[in-house]
Amino acid sequence: MSPSSKTFLLDLLATPSPSGFEERGQRKWMAYARQFADRVESDSYGSAWATLEGGKDGRCIMFEAHADEIGYMVRHISAEGFIYVDRIGYADAATARGRRVEIFGDKGTVRGVIGNIAIHIRGSSDDKVPKVHHLAIDIGASSAKEVAKAGIRIGHPAVYADGVEELGTNKLCGRALDNRIGGFIIAEVIARLSKRKARLPSTVYAVNAVQEEIGGNGAAMVTHRLMPDVAIVLDVTHATDTPEINEKKHGNVSLGGGPTLTHGAANHIEVVKRLIEVAEKSGIAVQHEASSRTTGTDADVIFTQQQGIPSALVSLPLRYMHSVVEMAHLDDVEHTIQLLVAFAESVKAKDDFRVRL
Repeated sequence: MSPSSKTFLLDLLATPSPSGFEERGQRKWMAYARQFADRVESDSYGSAWATLEGGKDGRCIMFEAHADEIGYMVRHISAEGFIYVDRIGYADAATARGRRVEIFGDKGTVRGVIGNIAIHIRGSSDDKVPKVHHLAIDIGASSAKEVAKAGIRIGHPAVYADGVEELGTNKLCGRALDNRIGGFIIAEVIARLSKRKARLPSTVYAVNAVQEEIGGNGAAMVTHRLMPDVAIVLDVTHATDTPEINEKKHGNVSLGGGPTLTHGAANHIEVVKRLIEVAEKSGIAVQHEASSRTTGTDADVIFTQQQGIPSALVSLPLRYMHSVVEMAHLDDVEHTIQLLVAFAESVKAKDDFRVRL
């Protein structure tokens, strides 16, 4: 990874982008992708895509990731100045107490903390996982009027204030690697493909979609608009190589073991087959996952658009998902970039991803 790429990655990861409020991160993503793409565009809800034009008669390939992260939204402000919230996406209330947060209000960012009753005075019932409506953010205000004066009202979003850091050997740890690290990967794919001496026969779209954490809304809209011939969805998956995870129930995925390929559900047999062939030819280690019903990613809304989009899910192993200590291995990041680049280079104008009957 080049120094400029790493700087972009760390900056993107540090930029808050809760579902429905992704514009901060999207502006940075578009500015970076614009250096390499023929054009960069966005739609009315903030999904963005970079286009690298191919041959006139070539295929259209879409690499898609999602730009948003989980968070909270202001639901109620008490007379005493405490702020109560609802979840944006699948935020984990079990890890919320005692954490610092940032609320994005009308006058800018306001820092606060989610209160935690001291162990000395709380009862046994307080040790249970709290309901989200029990979480109270304290911004140091003593009344609802002071909260309003700070520029905070009902409907403003918030995220944890934790940032990202390098940990151990070639690992990143922090908030919202799910899935802004995917946005970084698809931007790097465009960057590397743009440096080829000869243009690809295929046109490539790198799509950074909004609102995955609340239903895949952005991906559905942008796919309906672009209608690619084939789509590769890039998201994260659970690394199961940490204590207390039942591999019989959740599968065997290792951090540093390479990207995973998912089988079943939205994953088109011929597209997955091509990914396996490309990985073997390029010497890229991959892992395998089963999805007998749904993938829980944007792939679920992409493959059903109009007459159907041949699609496959490629996932980056991630420890401690939906927490502030999500962990990824930079070797997996590099190998995922290499896999997507090699896939794009493998697609010829005559390729037709259809189930053979």
